Amino acid sequence: MLFSSFSWMRRFAPGFAIFSVALLIMFPLAACGGSSSSSTSSTSTGPVNLTYWAWIGGMDKQVALFNQAHPNIHVTVQNVGSGPVEYDKLFTAIKANNEPDVAEVEFQTLPQFETTGSLVDISKYGANSVKDQFPSWMWNQVILANGVYAIPQDGGPMVLYYREDIFKKYNLPVPTTWAQYADEAAKLHAADPKVYIGHFNPRQPGQFVGFIWQN
Repeated sequence: MLFSSFSWMRRFAPGFAIFSVALLIMFPLAACGGSSSSSTSSTSTGPVNLTYWAWIGGMDKQVALFNQAHPNIHVTVQNVGSGPVEYDKLFTAIKANNEPDVAEVEFQTLPQFETTGSLVDISKYGANSVKDQFPSWMWNQVILANGVYAIPQDGGPMVLYYREDIFKKYNLPVPTTWAQYADEAAKLHAADPKVYIGHFNPRQPGQFVGFIWQN
């Protein structure tokens, strides 16, 4: 692999944690006093207990600050894996009616969870009040019809980096257009069938979507 990509992270909205291109999605609570997996009562005089699946480092510290500032709400962070690893467990948990209250997913995966009918429309809880804190392209990815089904956590430009030694070995200039990228990909693979200019993870379509947006 000669080219790889990553997202350059920057803060868009004060008060919202940012990580890789990700969202916070919410599932219905079984009751007011507990998480969807543990509460058996429809009312409670104690604190609200929420389970939050997150794979980003440092979330435990942010949640600790949140819990300190909100004594009537207690959030427990659980890291069950990232990306597709978490998604498989999340789909299984949904089918078992044992899903967390809040979870991180990536933008491109949100529609898959929307089709389960298990997400909460958080517009009724004031989600639209933070709409102006995000770029329109980002916010538009978390809405369906008139509902809001996630809160963006982060976003940023995609960056490509490459193996300079490989390009020098095959006497290829660094591509600056997609047409040149495609042309050099063909030349490189023809020169050595074992070498490719890049790769696509079939379970992580975000990279491919990012490339499409370039046009």
